[in-house]
Amino acid sequence: MPHNKTSTRTAHGAYAVGALALAVAVALVAPQAARASAFQLNENSAQAMGRAYAGDGAAPGDPSVVVNNPASMAWFKHSYLQVSATAIDFSSRFHGSATDALGQPVSGGNGGNAGGTIPVPAFFYLQPINEQWAFGMGVSAPFGFQTQYNPTWVGRYNAILSDFKSVDATFSVSYKVADNFALGASLIAQRTSADLTSAINFGSILAAPPFNLAPTFMPQSADGLAQIKGHNWKWGWQIGATWKPTERDTVAVLYHAKISQTLTGNATFTVPAQVQTVFAAAQLPLFQNTGGSAAFATPAYVNLSYWHVFNDRFSAGVQADWTQWSSFKNLTVVYANPAQPPSTEVFNWRNSHFISVGGDYHLSDTLTLRAGVGVDTSPTYQLTRDPRVPDATRRWLTVGLGYKPLDNFEINVGYAHLFVNNAHVNSESPTNDLLTGYYTNSADLLSASATYRF
Repeated sequence: MPHNKTSTRTAHGAYAVGALALAVAVALVAPQAARASAFQLNENSAQAMGRAYAGDGAAPGDPSVVVNNPASMAWFKHSYLQVSATAIDFSSRFHGSATDALGQPVSGGNGGNAGGTIPVPAFFYLQPINEQWAFGMGVSAPFGFQTQYNPTWVGRYNAILSDFKSVDATFSVSYKVADNFALGASLIAQRTSADLTSAINFGSILAAPPFNLAPTFMPQSADGLAQIKGHNWKWGWQIGATWKPTERDTVAVLYHAKISQTLTGNATFTVPAQVQTVFAAAQLPLFQNTGGSAAFATPAYVNLSYWHVFNDRFSAGVQADWTQWSSFKNLTVVYANPAQPPSTEVFNWRNSHFISVGGDYHLSDTLTLRAGVGVDTSPTYQLTRDPRVPDATRRWLTVGLGYKPLDNFEINVGYAHLFVNNAHVNSESPTNDLLTGYYTNSADLLSASATYRF
């Protein structure tokens, strides 16, 4: 999108202070909402990863249905305990440049590899109660991401560190309505935390109206730092249904309701001494450590799973997921510091989709091979994408292996490689620093689980 770097940015200078305060608070809550598909973690089952999550709510013998579709617990005849861990290793490198409010190049490099390796644990327990009822509980991490750039890179006014984690405790029940049909429901307790940092271009703020302190202050001449930490607990729910039209076919559908939340936290600012002097002289209590909060809702989503058993050795499935990101349109932030009025940021995300096909091949009674492919779209696009999580459409290629040394014990391993489209960005900071370019991204995932049947 073209920019008039002289007239447009100078005209916006008067709003730089308020806009920056908004962006700091937006950073506190945006990762959960902005990164659902791009930021969402489905890595709760090594079995499902091996087949690109095809049929993850309908395939038999995987206790992760406690989360993926509680209705499918109805067909488990024994108690199960499953522990898994996934390592997500991703690479994200920026190619491009940045300019400040005057159109001058921003100093610094490309930030290095903003990616890294993050662990994703999961735990599930499933217990049949009688012929009709079953209970399950699990702990999983449905959201999580971390990007970190060199602190002096060209996009430092947009982002430096983004560390986000979400942990769910899920309590599920299922009820077998008939021999071939069951319903299920889950109550979810979710804890979300965020830790984000970015540089502040105080030179641009003080050079523009209403301060007009150029040439004493110029863009990039007085950098500060903002750090935001916040967290929240909230309850949510989901319902599911599983239908077996034949002995060889299983269809499962899950509806996960949106979760309305309010993240609260603190913003901590590092302000150069000469900038503090200016604010003090103007009697403006800006960029002081303060609290903040914002109400928002994570989107509803629907998962559809299908599984078919061809014979004693081979079975396969299909997965189709839809996330209602179009419901996330804007975000209003309220500050504890009365000098900073509430502000609204517009997002306008798109709905996202995930589709995959995969299957299992039982090589023997003790060894199972798996493989799958999938496509995962992103809710972001160039006008809404930022460097905290520069995601784009991903294509999945996966393989897996299951080993069952004992009748009641099984080990599974899954591996996935993600081919990610180039993620183009045209992201403007609150102080009108424009980051333009694209990201080359890729990811490798390795998951392992141990399942014990009582």
